[in-house]
Amino acid sequence: METLNVQIESKSENESLARVIVSAFAARLDPTLEEISDIKTAVSEAVTNCVIHGYEEKDGIIFIECTIEENNLTISIKDEGVGIEDIEKARLPMYSTKRDKERSGMGFSFMEIFMDKLTVESELNKGTVVTMIKKIGNIS
Repeated sequence: METLNVQIESKSENESLARVIVSAFAARLDPTLEEISDIKTAVSEAVTNCVIHGYEEKDGIIFIECTIEENNLTISIKDEGVGIEDIEKARLPMYSTKRDKERSGMGFSFMEIFMDKLTVESELNKGTVVTMIKKIGNIS
């Protein structure tokens, strides 16, 4: 098993950095361009959620852990922000607590579409961990 751990500041401009770091790590599995695109999209959504919702655009640290085991890439993105009051509601398409900020409410939906598995764990005032798994070379 190979592992990568990275911490980045909770700033919107670091979303692209997170995408590059995770996709470079995933490159060890020789993914297709479509798989890399899927991974980048899911990472963007998760990191953006940390910035906008987790830390509410205040200073904080986003923790990224990636592991490769066989042909599975596991990505965990964690914040120590406000947490999610109702995870099931938050995972509904078009649901957003930030409508006034022109948020579409599709973050978790996109993560689910582009990854093979998504789990969300959260505790109020302690933060949220989003874990995504992508099987590279997955023929569906």
